[in-house]
Amino acid sequence: MYLDICKKEIRQVNKTAILQQTAYWSEVKRRQGWETYAFDFKVQRQDLFAGADSAHYTASDVLVILRQINDEHSIAYVPYGPEIEPDADCQGVFLEELSESLRPLLPQKCIMIRYDLAWQSHWSGDERYFDETGSWLGPPAKQMQELRFNYNTRNWNLKKSNTDILPSNTIFMDLRKDDQLLLDRMKTKTRYNIQLANRKGVTVKAAGLENIDTWYDLYAQTCARNGIVQEDINYFRTVLTARANQSTSPADVEMLLAEADGIPLAAMFLVVAGNRGTYLYGASSNSHRNYMGTYLLQWEAIRRAKRKGCTEYDFFGVSPNPDPQHPLYGLYKFKNGFGGELYHRMGCWDYPLLEAPYAAYTAAELSNGRYHR
Repeated sequence: MYLDICKKEIRQVNKTAILQQTAYWSEVKRRQGWETYAFDFKVQRQDLFAGADSAHYTASDVLVILRQINDEHSIAYVPYGPEIEPDADCQGVFLEELSESLRPLLPQKCIMIRYDLAWQSHWSGDERYFDETGSWLGPPAKQMQELRFNYNTRNWNLKKSNTDILPSNTIFMDLRKDDQLLLDRMKTKTRYNIQLANRKGVTVKAAGLENIDTWYDLYAQTCARNGIVQEDINYFRTVLTARANQSTSPADVEMLLAEADGIPLAAMFLVVAGNRGTYLYGASSNSHRNYMGTYLLQWEAIRRAKRKGCTEYDFFGVSPNPDPQHPLYGLYKFKNGFGGELYHRMGCWDYPLLEAPYAAYTAAELSNGRYHR
């Protein structure tokens, strides 16, 4: 496989529905102190898709975030990229070629490229990995995943990461239906709770930076309730105020707030990129939970995404199946009630560039035992 690649300006990052591959997301990370790079690449279609014409090429791009892990070394992180998704049997070879092409364009002391792949899991379409109730059992052991993913590669160098950074399981809702049909597809309890919130006088409004303290209070309550490590309030200021309007891949960001009688009940960040609306962050109060504000908030976010031209909605993070022991089971129960389709991604895969520092980093990562949402 031959891959032609070159660096380009961040503002020229292609328009995409993948929020984390936009110039907007680059701006968020830049304000957090991280470096970002963008690269155009071109590859023959026959190297990506079985039966494709050898005379045709596919052109795409990739956003790479560089993170310093110590004074000397860094890692290159590709959030939900690359966007282009080859046939399953071509994916490992493609990622190997992309990684080797990126190697000379990255800092010399970069220890690895970590791809947080949004591609559909190879095992989510195999009935052997589902139980008798139709629930996904998850992918096979790490060694089996690597065996399949490295098929036909030269270096056998793709490693399944010990942790996923972005959610590897989500629920997508098809918005190409009228509101009544979307309501009809919801679970009865979800639909009832939306109606109940309306009867109790819950309203949803767009909130600005002047409401960031209200958001953060709700967020702090949510973190304490669920044992989540809090982000600093300045991170959410950045997400809300970052813009990339002079680029080819901006994003439309707004904070929505659900209230009743002036009392904040729940809030969320809705981000629109391309044809997709994403429920990026959410929070709710410990009190007045019987008002069901989170349900009306989510429904209004879905409707707003539709009005902005979205054809799909990403609920962004659930457990892979209805397992009450999973830390994201509560989110699964809530989000699944809205009637979307469960989608399983490949998750994080590493391409080591410096073996010894990579081994040390992943060993430390494994000992930390952290779970990333």
